[in-house]
Amino acid sequence: MALLQDLIQQIDDPVLRERIMQETDKLVKQKKFGLVFEEHLPECTPLYDVPIRVGCKVALKTGYVSDIYTVLKIDGDTVLCDRRETHEQKTFQMSDIVAVAEFGEPIYPTLKPLDFVENAPDSDLWHTLIEADNYHALQLLEYLYAEKVDCIYIDPPYNTGAKDWKYNNDYVDESDTYRHSKWLSMMQKRLKIAKKLLNPKDSVLIVTIDEKEYLHLGCLLEEFFPEGSIQMISSVINPAGVSRNGAFARVDEYIYFVQLGNSEVRRLELSDEWRLRPEDKRALRLRWNTLIRTGTNVLRSERPNLFYPIFVYKDGHAIHSVGEPYYGENRDEILAPDGTIAIWPIRSNGEEGNWQISNGNLLNLATKGYIHLGRFTDRGMAISYLKKGEIQKIESGSFVIDGYAEDGSVISNTEASALIPGTQWRISSHDATLNGTKLLQSILGEKRFSFPKSLYAVHDAIRFFAANKPNALIVDFFAGSGTTLHAVNLLNAEDGGHRRCIMVTNNEVSANEAKSLRAQGFYPDDEEWGKLGIARYVTWPRTVCSIEGHDVNNKPLGGKYIGSDLPMSDGFKANAAFFKLNFLDKTSVALGRQFKELLPVLWMKGGAIGKCPVLESEELPDMLVLPKNKMAVLIDEIFYPEFEQQLAQHPKIQTVFIVTDSETAYREMIRAYEGKDCYQLYRDYLDNFRINTGR
Repeated sequence: MALLQDLIQQIDDPVLRERIMQETDKLVKQKKFGLVFEEHLPECTPLYDVPIRVGCKVALKTGYVSDIYTVLKIDGDTVLCDRRETHEQKTFQMSDIVAVAEFGEPIYPTLKPLDFVENAPDSDLWHTLIEADNYHALQLLEYLYAEKVDCIYIDPPYNTGAKDWKYNNDYVDESDTYRHSKWLSMMQKRLKIAKKLLNPKDSVLIVTIDEKEYLHLGCLLEEFFPEGSIQMISSVINPAGVSRNGAFARVDEYIYFVQLGNSEVRRLELSDEWRLRPEDKRALRLRWNTLIRTGTNVLRSERPNLFYPIFVYKDGHAIHSVGEPYYGENRDEILAPDGTIAIWPIRSNGEEGNWQISNGNLLNLATKGYIHLGRFTDRGMAISYLKKGEIQKIESGSFVIDGYAEDGSVISNTEASALIPGTQWRISSHDATLNGTKLLQSILGEKRFSFPKSLYAVHDAIRFFAANKPNALIVDFFAGSGTTLHAVNLLNAEDGGHRRCIMVTNNEVSANEAKSLRAQGFYPDDEEWGKLGIARYVTWPRTVCSIEGHDVNNKPLGGKYIGSDLPMSDGFKANAAFFKLNFLDKTSVALGRQFKELLPVLWMKGGAIGKCPVLESEELPDMLVLPKNKMAVLIDEIFYPEFEQQLAQHPKIQTVFIVTDSETAYREMIRAYEGKDCYQLYRDYLDNFRINTGR
């Protein structure tokens, strides 16, 4: 590579030299192995709420959002534009175009309140639904909750070839040659930010997928989470099967679990359905495993350090001692202590094998009663031991020690009341037709969403990692019909938890609905279009109805939640706020005119505690002290003494924002707030909230 660079430097033409160097750098960065796919044009975002000015970038509302024009002149409702690709000048009506932001251009987000549901006025727990393109919502969430999320559950588009998702504001269908690489490009950008949200010390990413993209997704997850532990589950979601021409009927889908840090699957109280062999009661008891290695790497030559003698008293009741690993050719030269017999790892066919654990570890387990001696055989003796998982059952109290056998091994008559299941889930409540589609229809009164997940499938997947985290923060940025928040509320109702859920979904309509609406002259920023979108027509109505316990016609929901016996008509003691991700005009932000619009962002930064505060006045206050939200904002640092007095009266306030351009002043002011979450806000709000810059 160095030689190539030296040769390039000898090119006289500076423009050509620079161009060749750039292309060479691209080649060097290309992957030599692993997942390789086309890096498509970065995604562009229509900014419907940003005013159109001279010099800004725009696109036609009915065209490709990546087909960009620059505004040259505005004359009333007529706009003269220059097309970037051809420099052809065209005139449009203001109502036909929308401002756009390209990848890497700073944009300034805010959360516009749309609605809220409050069914637990005494609770400070508030869930949030954000209507947005999830890429920019993720960028905002990175600012708010970097490394604070306990669980991300997502059900991304499966890329089946149906028009169920968009790339650059255009539906991707099966005729698109690049639909797989577009899907990967879309997922790559979002997973990159999602990783920054997850707590690296203990968190989990859960992703569902089917056979169309599961291989690609697996490679992508391996690439992004090399430090994680990744497992894939097969889950039956349609026992009746979906017919495929000339192929097997599809009955299941896949769930990837990516565990970070100390994340562990929790042992849960589960029905016999979760056991592949429910009739086998041995699975309910303490499980002893054979000490001699079986399966792979079973020969002495493959694990020479694990070939050593165990000296057992001749009456077979106890271990006397353990020898060192033996590397010689004649094991008869190893003399057993008086009164003992040397037991070697000899396989049933007479070959020399190896033990499962080291000699030091074996002695340690034996002193605790975790080694069990069998009967003498012509090859020595059958010896068993308890693996780490079984030992944890004892030490956690799940299995009670009732006594000790003659050889000193523990005896437990406990039958397991909790378990960790296998990787094949065949659970009747996970039926997506009964507990997804029909459940959603019972709430909405009609079919408004295709292929919703079973409520219990999502509930169970999350429960394995959040059962011991009653205050977990759970995020779903492909929220769809809103099953995840519904599942989190159910989990909280079952165990009294205080888990908080943040959902993100766009407000897209179906491809057919979009065609019909456009024919009527409507655009995505029109009310007629918006009210039929997923967020407003499906996700939010479901959220409100499930929390309040009624359908969209205010009739009580019938039936009970499976497994918990909770009546659906009782709803949940929960609250939720509904926002739309908007983008501020940077001119107004720079002048400090839109603090009111930024307040919901600060509320979420402070943990979304209590009902989101609202500033009624346009005039900027000197400070905001909000005990119910456990947050406070000092807007004018001159009033710091008064601010400090206010905080002293409300010690439960946990989040403090200080507006100052002086790092020194900020550090001095927060010295008194040890143990609180403190954040500096600059007077120029552009420096606080810009996203999409890759910083």
